[in-house]
Amino acid sequence: MWADADEPAWGSAAPATFWVALEQRGPWGNKAFVESRLDPRTGSAIERACAAAGGRALLIRSADDHVLARADESGTRRLFVSGGMSSRAPWLLAADIEDPALVLDLPFSTLVGPDPSAAIAALPMLRRTGQSVLLVCTNAKRDACCAVLGRPVALEAADMRPGRVWECTHTGGHRFSATGVVLPTGATLARLTTDLAVASLDAAARGRIAEGTNDARHHRGLSHLRPPVQAADAWVRATTGEVDVTALTSYLAQGGDGTTADAWVTVVHRDGHRWDLRVRKRFDPTRLRRNSCITDPVPAERWDVTLQRETGPRTYRPLTPEL
Repeated sequence: MWADADEPAWGSAAPATFWVALEQRGPWGNKAFVESRLDPRTGSAIERACAAAGGRALLIRSADDHVLARADESGTRRLFVSGGMSSRAPWLLAADIEDPALVLDLPFSTLVGPDPSAAIAALPMLRRTGQSVLLVCTNAKRDACCAVLGRPVALEAADMRPGRVWECTHTGGHRFSATGVVLPTGATLARLTTDLAVASLDAAARGRIAEGTNDARHHRGLSHLRPPVQAADAWVRATTGEVDVTALTSYLAQGGDGTTADAWVTVVHRDGHRWDLRVRKRFDPTRLRRNSCITDPVPAERWDVTLQRETGPRTYRPLTPEL
């Protein structure tokens, strides 16, 4: 089982430079945006528009009974829009809307940037919030493990942080259930427990990754980065203990489009310290794992990160990487 294995989770986050999360109560199918009570034409259009602009759309439903009751009374649904991660200025907008088709009015190409003004101008009901939200995958029709492991975490965390924890559709990485995405940081998490979920919410409100998740077991990566860059960024964080999401600038130095099995990544701390890293994807045919409850076992995979050169000032306290 992946849950009991020592394979690192870093580099496994689904890349997304922004997130759009729309409340849709009721059941979700495998392809939730066209297999739910949401109009499939609207759902498909939202999903396509987000993907075309480099973002990701999710359906959400409340894990909080009080929020659900208020929504039923008003007939509205919650909308979250989060971006700015690529600019090291993450932001989160929230609104209650009646017509889900309004989401299509968003200027998707602007959501990557540090200024959400264009989104607010397009949908004036959106308001910037300084809070964080946690989206926990519970999409059983996509993968049963997500519901079995994810839903208890979502329900318990919602009791502790009312209104800030939501069940969501597929985020990728079933093998790391329970999985979650924290907005606005875009930190994508693996093997969540209730305590880690709450800690992640509280840390994200301060622009940080929870210290308890800043390791190879729980930190899948920051979603605005490509997989090998996620792995390098996460390796530096685990090595140094750096949890401020804006403290590091991580970029692909060499290796094609960032999806190849061999890449060179540079990570620079705001203090000027620099790491040049080689990142390689490894498959182990002797260790078989299921990527999903309904798929056959496949060779275990991981991103291996090797330090090539380290230069510049150092103002942090080095830690031993937790592998």
